[in-house]
Amino acid sequence: MDFPRMESIFRKLALEAGDRIMEIYNADDFDVKVKSDDSPVTEADEVADALISAGIAATFPEVALVTEEQAASHTQLVSSFIIVDPLDGTKEFINRRGDFTVNIAYVENGVPLRGVVYAPAKGRLFYTEADGRTVEETGPFEKERKGDVTPLAVSEPDNSALMVVASKSHRDAATDAYIGKYSVKDMKSAGSSLKFCLVASGEADLYPRLGRTMEWDTAAGDAVLRGAGGHVIRFDDHAPLTYGKTGYENPFFIAYAPGVDLKAG
Repeated sequence: MDFPRMESIFRKLALEAGDRIMEIYNADDFDVKVKSDDSPVTEADEVADALISAGIAATFPEVALVTEEQAASHTQLVSSFIIVDPLDGTKEFINRRGDFTVNIAYVENGVPLRGVVYAPAKGRLFYTEADGRTVEETGPFEKERKGDVTPLAVSEPDNSALMVVASKSHRDAATDAYIGKYSVKDMKSAGSSLKFCLVASGEADLYPRLGRTMEWDTAAGDAVLRGAGGHVIRFDDHAPLTYGKTGYENPFFIAYAPGVDLKAG
């Protein structure tokens, strides 16, 4: 795989999609529809999906593409694929909370090796470079030229004072009960795959998710976290979270910095 080219294309497509998303986000109003699974979808989801899909097909025609908005067509599992959530955090987008992201990742043999997470309303851009290490780029962002980047590394956790991040829109009693097993110094709420990025940047030590997610929700953030030295494991047996599963649905999982004294569920 041509990882230098992948880094450049993923970054550029995420930025272009982010521009289109923000045009709609900043409009006076936008339409919201409901999909067959009762989840919301907006014009921004569809426009970003079309843009990214066309860009991936033009540059990596030999690689299978899986996207949230075309999920019904993804019936044949393959060992290597690019997986996209063009607008992760649609509820945050609809409620104008800003915690939404563009997610693009490359998966090989169950492992998300490269990924980009762009939060256009937050002005934060995280991605794995060609060598697999994660950086955060500081804006303003130019499509054709990479700007200043800061290499990211997970924290060295203090188990007597952990920094925890959890979902903004999907918190529940089970999640709170699990978090209650730890000595927590500070708790943050964030939407979309930004939670993985906060662990990758050392702003949080632990992100447990005891709720339904799909692989396109997590693959890019997972790649970003892995490239910063973090781990994502299944909640039930602490085995590594893998990708390319039938139906693309994830089990519950835990994302964390090594050194966190993990508790049983």
